[in-house]
Amino acid sequence: MIRSGLRDSVSAAFRTLQDNICRELAEAAGQTFHEDIWTYENGEGGGRTRIFEGDVIEKGGVNFSGLEGQLSEKMAARLEVGQDRQFYASGVSLVLHARNPFVPTVHMNVRYLERGDKCWFGGGIDLTPTYPFEEDIVQFHRTLKATCDEYEAGDYARFKQACDDYFFIRHRNEARGVGGIFFDYMADDLQAAFEFTKALGQTLTRAYLPILATRKEIPYGTRQRDFQLYRRGRYVEFNLVYDRGTLFGLETGGRIESILMSLPPLTAWRYDWQPEPGSPEAALAEVLKPRDWAGES
Repeated sequence: MIRSGLRDSVSAAFRTLQDNICRELAEAAGQTFHEDIWTYENGEGGGRTRIFEGDVIEKGGVNFSGLEGQLSEKMAARLEVGQDRQFYASGVSLVLHARNPFVPTVHMNVRYLERGDKCWFGGGIDLTPTYPFEEDIVQFHRTLKATCDEYEAGDYARFKQACDDYFFIRHRNEARGVGGIFFDYMADDLQAAFEFTKALGQTLTRAYLPILATRKEIPYGTRQRDFQLYRRGRYVEFNLVYDRGTLFGLETGGRIESILMSLPPLTAWRYDWQPEPGSPEAALAEVLKPRDWAGES
C-alpha cells in the first residue's frame, strides 16, 4: 500500500470544501444542517455527514469521509486488484433535492483513492431538472467549462462526454439529467489533478446557487409535485443500480446512512405512466438528449 504524500493535504482540503459549501448553502437556503460525526467500523477513519431538511432544500446531504480498510473479495475481483486489497479513500459527496419542482437536483463528488500501488483523483458535477430552463442549463455548463479551461488537467469536452455516458439509465434508455462533467483515474500528475479537483469542488456553489435563487419561489401545484416525485424515481433507480460510489460504499461496509443520503425523501413509481403530448412534462425528454450546452448562445 503506497502513501502518495498527498493524503493529509487532500483530507484537509476536502474538510474545508465541505465547510465552505455548507456555509454557502445555509445562507442561500436559510436553513441549518444536522451533523453526524462517525467512525468507520470496518477499518480506520470516518467522516462527517451533514443533512439539510427544510422548505427550500427538502433533503440534501454534504458528506466528507476519509477511510482506510480492505476491499471485500467481491469488490477486489470486480476491480481486478489482485492480492493487495488494502485501500484508502477520501472525498466529498453532495446531493441536493429541492422542494420546489422547478429547482433541479444537483450532485457533486470529488474523491481521492489509493489502492495497491496506485492512487488517483476523480469527480464530477451534474444537474437533474424536472422542469428545465435552458438558460439555467447553459449557465451551469458554462460555469463548469470555465473551471476546466483554467486548469491544464481540465478537459471539458472529454469530461462532458464521460458524464453523458456515465449518467445514463440503461434499462430506461434515457439520460438521468442534463449532464455536467465526470472524470476518474486522473493520475498522470497528482499535484495538478489535486488542484483541479479542489477547483471543481469550489465550482459547485457558483454553478448551482444562482439557479436555486432564481427558481425557488416559482409557484407550483399538485401536478408539478407529482411529476417531480415520479422523476425522482429515475434518480433512485440509477443510484441503486449503477452508481459506482454507492456500490463501493456498500461493498466496503461503509456507513449506510451516509451512503444512502443521496436518496430523496419522497418519490413515486406509477405503472406505465406517459406524459400528455405537448405538455411541459413531455418536453423534458427532448431536453435530456445530450447537446453542446456550453456552446449555445
